[in-house]
Amino acid sequence: MGFEVGNGNNNTQEFTFDVLPVNLTQLQSLSEASLDSPFKTTALAIAALCNYEKDLNATIEMLDFLKGPENVSEYEKQFFKDRLTGKIYKVYSFFDGATPQNNYTPSQPYTIKVSANPYSFDNENWATLYVTSGGADSQRPVKLRKKPSTGQWFINEIQCLSDIRVPVEADPWA
Repeated sequence: MGFEVGNGNNNTQEFTFDVLPVNLTQLQSLSEASLDSPFKTTALAIAALCNYEKDLNATIEMLDFLKGPENVSEYEKQFFKDRLTGKIYKVYSFFDGATPQNNYTPSQPYTIKVSANPYSFDNENWATLYVTSGGADSQRPVKLRKKPSTGQWFINEIQCLSDIRVPVEADPWA
């Protein structure tokens, strides 16, 4: 369940998951799957990406759902492969408690905060929201698009997967 901190377009919503979804059925059973806010869709995208190394096909199926009328493109699949292969810790880093020192092991239940800034909703039916990584100094963006006929928000571009500090176990200088 999300709740707002702040007011207007400059706020943060927090989402908590007892378990992370491993397939489309589990994802769709979550209350956030209504996709009636861009905050919910962003939180679900991060949760779904945690499954990337375990089951690529199930992860793509979940992301296809979150992209709405579009599917994950071949370009996006390659982007995820380049950014996440051997670096799945990047996705877990967005959950509370995950830091380089604990090899990005999040606290449980899994809690993620999704934030907006004053510019997040500058264009009608578009939003750019932000997630915070325990291994980065600045928030990372996720771009979304609203489908006016349904009022649902869908993922347009997952831009939050750039490199972060490596976990201690993978850092030869730690």
